[in-house]
Amino acid sequence: MKYLVIGKTGQLGSDLIRDLNITSNEVFAPNKSELDITDKQSFLSAMKEFQPDIVINTAAYHNVPLCEENPFEAFQANCLAVKDMAEITSELDVWFVSFSTDYVFDGKKGEPYIETDVPGPLQIYGLSKLAGEYAAISYPKSIIIRTSGLYGFQGATSKGGNFVEKRIKDSKRIPLLEMSNDQTTSPTFTSDLSKAVLELVQHKSKQPGIYHLVNQGFCTWYEFTEEIFKIMNISIELIPVDRKGLTGKMRRPLFSSLKNEKASKINVNLPHWKDALKRYLSSKYLEK
Repeated sequence: MKYLVIGKTGQLGSDLIRDLNITSNEVFAPNKSELDITDKQSFLSAMKEFQPDIVINTAAYHNVPLCEENPFEAFQANCLAVKDMAEITSELDVWFVSFSTDYVFDGKKGEPYIETDVPGPLQIYGLSKLAGEYAAISYPKSIIIRTSGLYGFQGATSKGGNFVEKRIKDSKRIPLLEMSNDQTTSPTFTSDLSKAVLELVQHKSKQPGIYHLVNQGFCTWYEFTEEIFKIMNISIELIPVDRKGLTGKMRRPLFSSLKNEKASKINVNLPHWKDALKRYLSSKYLEK
């Protein structure tokens, strides 16, 4: 199989490329100067040059506060570009995979969301990603994967590193740390997500549509940070804070954990978030 992977420098993109490179699959992973997803002609040229069987798009405008400040850029990358890619891949009879977020939900359900739950985004980021979902799944060979709280070996360059890295850095410079205890989510290790994505798209009975793929279980960001420090044996005063889901005036869903209902029916599953975090920290920090 020939894969076109977009977003090679990101946390998920880099893991997908690594996992594909240890198989017999062919991988084409252009950088942003070679393929700009907001330029329809640029994507079409890449499709004609490489002629992939599957396109996996991990690129997005995913800095949530910046989406509020730059709604046009958010919709251009998260909706219009996704629509163009889905349209072109459909015309060429190629599978298209792109990613969405737990932020398409309002968090009022109080238990993990499944794929058929009704969305209700609270901010521009979630709205732009939901619009991208609708735009993509109107085409017959499109798969949208909702996920959340990603962290991986590459780190999130647009955010100055991933959540885990930043909390460890915090512990080295301050004796006390306040952490949000009002948002519940499903933190997800991109190494686990990458393997599940490839298992899903390579499954003989895969169907188009929306799937949830996250590490099992859920926790608040305070509980996640507490587990980081426990595994790393870091001693710091950690204080839970209720910010009521607000960053300034921007609202975040209070309970946005996802449940992998559809994928689990074809035996595509991810480990529990505590297991994933331990493996990530052991590999990145404890085994050196």
